[in-house]
Amino acid sequence: MKKTWRVLLVGFGTVGQGVAERLRDGATELAAVGLDAQIVGVVDPVLGSIASQDGLDPGELLDLMARYGSLRDYPDAEPAGCGVEAIDTIDADVVFEMTPTNLVDGSPGLDHVRAALAAGRHVATTNKGPVALAWAELSELARVNDVQLRCEGTVMSGTPLLNVCEGGLAGAGVYSARGILNGTCNFVLCRMEGGIDYDEALAEAQQLGYAETDPSADVDGWDAAAKVAILGNIVLGGPLTMTEESREGIVGIDRSDVDCAAQQGNRLRLVGSVRVVDGAVVDPKVAVAELPFDDPLAQVRGAGNLLTFETQALGPVSIAGPGAGRAATGHALIADLVAIQRRVGS
Repeated sequence: MKKTWRVLLVGFGTVGQGVAERLRDGATELAAVGLDAQIVGVVDPVLGSIASQDGLDPGELLDLMARYGSLRDYPDAEPAGCGVEAIDTIDADVVFEMTPTNLVDGSPGLDHVRAALAAGRHVATTNKGPVALAWAELSELARVNDVQLRCEGTVMSGTPLLNVCEGGLAGAGVYSARGILNGTCNFVLCRMEGGIDYDEALAEAQQLGYAETDPSADVDGWDAAAKVAILGNIVLGGPLTMTEESREGIVGIDRSDVDCAAQQGNRLRLVGSVRVVDGAVVDPKVAVAELPFDDPLAQVRGAGNLLTFETQALGPVSIAGPGAGRAATGHALIADLVAIQRRVGS
């Protein structure tokens, strides 16, 4: 008998609404892979926290957001607590943790993930904080409680990456990763190549939704550094922690730097990298690099991402795609749920 996966959404901002859109619009595709999912709760301290064991209709959730910017008037739903309280009390099989990333101490996402795993619930998250800061602890907690911890959307949004590594690159002997992991920085550098100044390019990125009002996590290199840590731990075998010494961003780059590189036949790109040497994961780094035009990373335009793995069995393997976006990141969580179903059975 096919299982209906009962899903609790923690956070209903851009990503949470992307999940709801996929569940509303992708019924045919999800049925084709044997997936049946039902939202039983939504927890958001700003937009409202509600639950229903009979299920919450994703279309109705989205309509309420469009009309009122709140979920509190959902018909026949029960009010729910927030955070750990809701995770402990709402009967769900899987928790989708989608709160904003905090790379200082991981909260509140880290607390949410810990509570869900300890309660025997599978977790899929797009929150880089818990995974970058506490992967060893959380993966052990998942093992002890015989549940899955998935995080496809933490590195390249909805572009298949971590699940590909777990499957198609398993046993290939991945020994390094190098790539463009932050679309905001790549967009800004590309626009500067087009002749505009840093401040103007960053403002354009914010207007288009590529950068937050406070863009420091992107332009100071923290976002890319978190992704390097995640790759080092999950793909290369870790353990790896974030260190300020291995990180720089694009703040301070100006038009003269970009123009000077171009005169030498090069382009500036913010590159994240990490490698394995003698069985140890070493050299995690995020830095501005001057790359020749024919380097694949130099050819990535706009807000795109590209990551190249060096492998013993296959040589270089590259994966490219969108590194952000509501639909793409929402899909990553659905892909994680498909992976959970395939790992634990229906």
